[in-house]
Amino acid sequence: MIPTVCDAMFEPLRVYGAPALEAATVPRLALLQRLLDARGVVMTCSGRPLRLIAQQPRPRRFDQRYESRIWLQGELQVRDTSWHDAFNVLVWLAFPRAKAALNARHYAALQERRVYEKINRGPVADALTLFDEGGVAIACAADDLADDLRQFRWKRLFRDKRGRVLREMRCCVLGHALYEKALQPFTGMTGRAIMLPVAREFLEQPLAVQLDGIDRELAACIADPARMRTTRELAPLPVLGVPGWHPDNESDAYYDDVAYFRPGRREGVRAGSDA
Repeated sequence: MIPTVCDAMFEPLRVYGAPALEAATVPRLALLQRLLDARGVVMTCSGRPLRLIAQQPRPRRFDQRYESRIWLQGELQVRDTSWHDAFNVLVWLAFPRAKAALNARHYAALQERRVYEKINRGPVADALTLFDEGGVAIACAADDLADDLRQFRWKRLFRDKRGRVLREMRCCVLGHALYEKALQPFTGMTGRAIMLPVAREFLEQPLAVQLDGIDRELAACIADPARMRTTRELAPLPVLGVPGWHPDNESDAYYDDVAYFRPGRREGVRAGSDA
C-alpha cells in the first residue's frame, strides 16, 4: 500500500485484510476473493456469499444495478486497479454485517423508487450513501466524551482529554472513500459518525473482538427503519484530529484551526446515540 501518515486509521482493515494492504499496488480481485472466502461470514442479508466480479457497463435493467446485484446474486462489482473499490472489499471483510445491512437498506430504497417511479434517490438513500462512503463508528465508554463529540468541543475532547480518548473511545472508519483519501490526507477530511455506547471492559478486548461487537451493533442500527433516514442524523467528524491518526495533531496548536475544527453544535443533529 502507498505509505500514509494516517497509518493508525487502517487498523480495522488489517485484522482480516493485511495481505491486501501489504501489496505494493492495488490488490487484485483473486487475492481479495481469497480473503473473503477465508473469512467465511461475508454474505448478504439475502443469504448469498459475496463474490467479486469485474466492473460492468452501466446497466439499464433493475436487477443488474450495483446494489441489486449484491442483494440478488451476491455479486460485488470491483475495478481491478482502484483503491476505492479495494477498500470497499476490505470494509466488507472487517464489518460484514454492517455492510450487508447497508446493502439491504439500499436495495429496499431502490425498490421503493422503482414502485413509485421516482427519478431521484430519496433522503434515506442519501444518508446510506454518505455513511457507506465516509462513515465512522465510534465505540465510547464515557458519557462526557460522547457529549463533547456531539457538541463539537474538539479541543476539549481531543487535546484536553486525549489520554482518556485513547482508552475510552474506539473510532473505526467504515467509509471506503475516507480510506482512499487517507492515502494522501488533507486538512478538511471529514467523516460522518455514529456513536455506539459500550462498557469500558469492551475496549480492553482484542481488536478482533471489538470489531465483531461494533459490527453487530452497527448492523442493528442501520437495519432499524427509524434510523438513517436523513443525512442530518450523521454529524461531521474531523478525522485527522482523532488522537494517533495524524502526526500534526500531537501539537496543541493543531486544534486551533476553527475552519477544520468548527465549534458549536449543528442544528438538527439528534441527541442520543448518533454523533
